[in-house]
Amino acid sequence: MAENKFKLKFESGTLILEGASENDVVPKAFVWDARTKYFRAPAYKYREIIIDFIRTKTDYEDAAKNYSDFDFKQKFNLTPRPYQTESIERWKENKRCGVVVLPTGAGKTHVATMAIEMCGRQTLVVVPTIDLMNQWYDLLLSTFNAEIGLIGGGFFEVGAITVTTYASAFRHQERLGNQFGLIIFDECHHLPSEGYKYAAEFAIAPFRLGLSATPDRDDVADALLEEIVGKFVYRLEAQEIAGEYLADYVVERIEVDLSDEERAAYKRERQIYTDFKRRKNLPYGQEGWRMFLIHSAKSEDGRRAMKAYRNQKKIALGTESKIRVLQDLLIRHRHDKTLIFTAENQMVYQISNDYLIPAITHETNVKERKFWLDAFNKGDVLALATSKVLNEGVNIPDASVAIILSGSGSSREHIQRLGRILRKKGDKQAILYEVVARNTTEEYTSQKRSDVRQFQDVKQRFKRGLFE
Repeated sequence: MAENKFKLKFESGTLILEGASENDVVPKAFVWDARTKYFRAPAYKYREIIIDFIRTKTDYEDAAKNYSDFDFKQKFNLTPRPYQTESIERWKENKRCGVVVLPTGAGKTHVATMAIEMCGRQTLVVVPTIDLMNQWYDLLLSTFNAEIGLIGGGFFEVGAITVTTYASAFRHQERLGNQFGLIIFDECHHLPSEGYKYAAEFAIAPFRLGLSATPDRDDVADALLEEIVGKFVYRLEAQEIAGEYLADYVVERIEVDLSDEERAAYKRERQIYTDFKRRKNLPYGQEGWRMFLIHSAKSEDGRRAMKAYRNQKKIALGTESKIRVLQDLLIRHRHDKTLIFTAENQMVYQISNDYLIPAITHETNVKERKFWLDAFNKGDVLALATSKVLNEGVNIPDASVAIILSGSGSSREHIQRLGRILRKKGDKQAILYEVVARNTTEEYTSQKRSDVRQFQDVKQRFKRGLFE
């Protein structure tokens, strides 16, 4: 062991160890950097390194840490729900690191404010959208007597508690990664994405909390989430607290038939697509789809097969029978706040035009989007049509009906859409309608996205005739 005291420093999202030579015994998180002649480690290994120094009684100076302690006290003495208390205790037991999974509307933000109060360290809250950043800013401002900062949306203010977006954290964490002792990742399923992960990797914060209603990823990147935030310490599903802390809910699946003309066109396009796959001997699943994308770009037959795939999908997702069902449902729920979800913007605009329902897509500008969301919350309009942009990160507590005319096979997307209508208000009964084209690939897509607990239990209730 070197006699000179080691000096731990933060540098551009990493940790370097001054005073150590290549042959010194150092914590295993470090790797010798021959270019700079320093041991270097990822910033998120800070906690592990400090623990190792203490365990080995190494003489060191911590020049990396640049965050302050605060006595955060909440303005209102709100009694937490039992599951909120249990989740924060599990997080505390795991050395104040880890992921808490709670359904939309269950009060994840209150769990976060409990963590902030418990840690008493300068805190960074990372969220996926500007809308959510503004919601968190308002919440924190009303909860704590502390300076609340903003990074993103034209602001760059670091406070005792700072809110930022994943995109802004990615840009600035190389410089700011040593200024926070606690980081809270809202909607943390975004974190393992390329780029966004640096919001965690470039930070030294020894305390970390991930929050999500839908943490499971199709790319199986959950392992990275556990590495840079912590293990899953608590999980609660919507149906476990529906009726008590969330609105009680039911799911109704409505099957529709293609018209004779649509059926003929669907079969023709489907045949072109499947014949091409058969000729190329392409397997099923993600690997088969990847190979199809490659082969479809190589020939005129391949391009026609891709066009056929899109055509048969468009027919199933946009059949006129779905529009007729939508009309009946809008009449049935003409006094309820209703969200209409589709897979593609084209149908959103068609619905908006035919039924004079405001449309919100990724093309909707910020001011217009805010105008229609405010109008919906005030009850000036009772329905909104959207594709994917309202899946998460919006505050629409009064919505009680969701109509899914089409969507992907993602269970996360399906749970998020259900979550839009689950916030408790009085004796609200939420209902989700899933409209599916019979005898098309959409049936498989529906089965795939519904194959999670939130929908399995409800489907069993449906089979017992409780919705008749």
